[in-house]
Amino acid sequence: MTIEIKVPPLPESVSDATLVAWHKSVGERVARDENLVDLETDKVVLEVPAPAAGTISKIVVKDGATVVAGDVLAILEEGEGADLSAPTAEKQVAPDVEKEAEERAAPSAKAMKGPAKTSPSVRRLLDEHDLDATMVTGSGKDGRITKADVMAFLKSDSSSEVTPGDAAPSGSVEVVEQGLVREEKRVPMTRLRARIAERLVEAQQTAAMLTTFNEVDLTEVMALRKKYRDEFEKTHGVRLGFMSFFAKAAVEALKKFPVVNASVEGSDIVYHNYYDLGIAVSSDRGLMVPVIRDVDQMSFAEFESALTDVAAKAQDGSFSMEDLTGGTFTITNGGIFGSMMSTPILNQPQSAILGMHSIQQRPMVVDGEIVARPMMYLAVTYDHRIIDGKEAVQFLVSIKEQLEDPSRLLLQV
Repeated sequence: MTIEIKVPPLPESVSDATLVAWHKSVGERVARDENLVDLETDKVVLEVPAPAAGTISKIVVKDGATVVAGDVLAILEEGEGADLSAPTAEKQVAPDVEKEAEERAAPSAKAMKGPAKTSPSVRRLLDEHDLDATMVTGSGKDGRITKADVMAFLKSDSSSEVTPGDAAPSGSVEVVEQGLVREEKRVPMTRLRARIAERLVEAQQTAAMLTTFNEVDLTEVMALRKKYRDEFEKTHGVRLGFMSFFAKAAVEALKKFPVVNASVEGSDIVYHNYYDLGIAVSSDRGLMVPVIRDVDQMSFAEFESALTDVAAKAQDGSFSMEDLTGGTFTITNGGIFGSMMSTPILNQPQSAILGMHSIQQRPMVVDGEIVARPMMYLAVTYDHRIIDGKEAVQFLVSIKEQLEDPSRLLLQV
């Protein structure tokens, strides 16, 4: 039976997608639900699985092409399929098309050897270093291989003196002294990067953005975390991080200042009685803001568990559209990259975003004496069209007070 492999229904607000890479070539047999091709939209990468076991008899759309929902991508012969090694009428008519498809799919197919399931970014990394997926032990869910697993393998392999982004060695290499050759490389933006650029420019042009700063002494949070960290992990199976303290403090502050949790729609202000926090994360494809919903109803352990799931999805690029839409407030942590202070940009249509930064020991005056304290600068960028400076400052002070006295988080005061 012949089956047409089509572009699946695309997420709402997404009109088309780009075909990133085929993982199978003409003549290859595939298993049911095995990923055949990756499609990149403005926000996520979609995998197109095989609807049944069979053999790829024809590839219709090439890498880099733009497709819409319902477009035919390939033809699958269900079951054992025909022996495609023998010439057929179709092959005689267009042999170059199938040869090109085979050559195009060969590098990606190599990364699919073995039972391990891998994301598009991991497959690209495996290709770059000429690795077989069966060589790497996956630490993700159900044995899924993450980018960190591949890098750990490369680091532990004494024969692989490579770094991220290095090309896989092949044959002789001409050594050129650095500085003697001036080169430029022009590459098109990915759809996600182009969308990020568009949204950032839109935010700058639409909102009246202003940023207010404060600093927080994290002595009490760090002491509390140190005291209960091991017991917390043993009881709940997740680590107790700093983000849960900031998320819970932000929710309590949002309850006091509802306009900071609101959004602008035309000439209306839309207030929300729920607290869905976007947590900005960096991925191979660029900055993404997955949403953790109903944070006000979560315990610290539940939030940390949800955050762990978000981190795993960021590593393997498995975010869905639902994961990335609908937040009411965003937190971004530039401190993990060493940032000491920054002015975050709004994630529209939200009206505010909290920026965390690196923790540094600084001299502070406490009870008339100079002592070293773990300090962090905080920044809140807000839409001045609906949030006054007084509200923004008091919102940030509320977060500061709760973090400097974490018992407030338990008492919700």
